[in-house]
Amino acid sequence: MNRGSGKAVERRLLHLLHGRKTRTHLTEIHAHFLRHHLHHSNQLLSHFVSVCGSLNKMPYANLIFQQFQHPNILLFNSMMKGYSLCGPYKKSLHIFTAMKSRDIMPDEFTFAPLLKACTNLGDPELGEAVHKEVLVLGFERFGSIRIGIVELYSSCERMDDARKVFHEMSHSDVVVWNLMIRGYCKIGNVKMGFQLFRQMDERSVVSWNTIISCLAQIGRDKDALELFHEMRDGGFEPDEATVVTMLPVCGRLREVEVGRWIHSFVESNGLFQDFVTVGNALVDFYCKCGDLNTAFLVFRKMARKNVVSWNAMISGVAFNGKGELGVELFDEMTDEGVSPNDSTFVGVLACCVHAGLLQRGRDLFSLMFGKHSINPKLEHFGCMVDLLGRSGCLKEAFDLIETMPMKPNARLWGALLSSCRTHGDMELAERAVKELINLEPWNSGNYVLLSNIYAERGDWDEVEKLRVLMGENSVIKVPGQSMFG
Repeated sequence: MNRGSGKAVERRLLHLLHGRKTRTHLTEIHAHFLRHHLHHSNQLLSHFVSVCGSLNKMPYANLIFQQFQHPNILLFNSMMKGYSLCGPYKKSLHIFTAMKSRDIMPDEFTFAPLLKACTNLGDPELGEAVHKEVLVLGFERFGSIRIGIVELYSSCERMDDARKVFHEMSHSDVVVWNLMIRGYCKIGNVKMGFQLFRQMDERSVVSWNTIISCLAQIGRDKDALELFHEMRDGGFEPDEATVVTMLPVCGRLREVEVGRWIHSFVESNGLFQDFVTVGNALVDFYCKCGDLNTAFLVFRKMARKNVVSWNAMISGVAFNGKGELGVELFDEMTDEGVSPNDSTFVGVLACCVHAGLLQRGRDLFSLMFGKHSINPKLEHFGCMVDLLGRSGCLKEAFDLIETMPMKPNARLWGALLSSCRTHGDMELAERAVKELINLEPWNSGNYVLLSNIYAERGDWDEVEKLRVLMGENSVIKVPGQSMFG
């Protein structure tokens, strides 16, 4: 094969590597390497490894890498980068050790993937060791490496170390500022994160998303909404992350008009078609606002649905008291071959509670850990206790609480108590209130409930004992609550 034709083959292979159908053609492209005796080309194999990394095919890349006799720094860097992106992340460090054992010196492209691997591992000590090697070899001047160091420390909540590197940077681009803001928000120092945000000369939509998301997560929905309006006034268009953050905010604040504007925006900008997360957020928003008709329109219009989509719709109809409809949705979901998860069962069991579907709830509860091997959590037990109690199956509800693999919480005993009072089972109600007092000794309401039970049957000695117990526990009765005796 002459030099000219060899170059043509290389160009053809590079075109195939970075084409649309690379995932299905990897083995075919590899066969071309072998056929044209190009499997010893560090450059081509580096591209091949990079593509494997982007497709999460690193075991295949490693198989080829291990057979290669003379890898250079380019190929080692590609292997480290691939593992830093899709794991196992420690393999990046192993590749680095193997590279040093061959006396191959790192270059400016070596340390960014190593730092990324340490970040993904959440291992600041290992990252600190990489940082020290960067300093010894004098690579700290490279921007990508400094960004990697800031990301490492900020992600691992070591903001003092991150701030030191940040202040040493003569020019910090928007990526670094965003990392610092996210880091401070992660450790709960929203004030410092917001100060940095206000100090930025240049912002990106990620900057806005980071601080808006932080505010939403700590319950400052009104501030998040105000910042969203400021973002729009500043000429920044929302992206998928903005939408997914803001729709729940609008739902909690009942800002229906803002939510509808977001809906219109995502429809006209292709976000609805491109991101299933956007459709999910819209369904949840309309359900939270009580607009089930629009929620269903959005749900049916979604080109792609995942289990979260179905969960949002099922939980949404439960939230709006349409239990039978939620159970029908569950059946439709499983008929379409979508496997339910634990959140699905919380939603559909809540539907059974709202609709009073006792036997269907029992069947679904059994189906959860039988067919689907999902271990029930407190939320599932809470739904079943509520369902059984409302249906008058108080003994069955009590037995379920007693046989739970985890300790029941106040919500479960409270649900049982409510049902006992509705159906007049004072003996079981007494047991439930005593458990509530053990769980919440500070809650005066529980003492009052138990006192009322004793008073109704004329057991004044027990009423007096309760008063003494309240005094010993320094419990103060809330004004307006009844206390017989």
